[in-house]
Amino acid sequence: MSTIPIPKEEFDIHDQKIFWSSRRIARMAIFIAMCAVGSMIKVPSPTGTVALDAAFAFFSAIAFGWREGAIVAALGHMLTALTTGFPLGLPMHLFISIQMAAWVTIFDLTAKKIHLWFGAVLAVILNGPISSLLVIPIGGFGLFAALILPLTVGGFINVFIACTAYLIIQKSRMV
Repeated sequence: MSTIPIPKEEFDIHDQKIFWSSRRIARMAIFIAMCAVGSMIKVPSPTGTVALDAAFAFFSAIAFGWREGAIVAALGHMLTALTTGFPLGLPMHLFISIQMAAWVTIFDLTAKKIHLWFGAVLAVILNGPISSLLVIPIGGFGLFAALILPLTVGGFINVFIACTAYLIIQKSRMV
């Protein structure tokens, strides 16, 4: 398997990799914009914030690294919450965006260290049941019960799209 050479702009004068290269910022901007588009495709839920925005974050993580994916996930969730008017309040949506960044990071590390589909199953569990459990102190058991199914279904769809797209693009040797 051949690797794609990294352009010189991603290295400084001491040949150390730069995270905030212009190429990476542009790529993250494109994926964040795609999250905004995905945020318009909703999974029916009481809050209206479960959408197909995270697929691009999961893909970004597995294709380009967990740091990039975490940034895309956090900002992607905030765009989704913005499209519905922050129904759970800004602090709660900031908390959820941190969760999404963590879930995408865990997905990437698990998928690369163990197996892609193990990471996918773990990501769905984290995105659905675990995220629902974490809102109990703030929203109570009612919010937990209302969110567990839509978050799990939305997580499954997002992760499946990301993994399938990654496998197709990886096979074409574009990533």
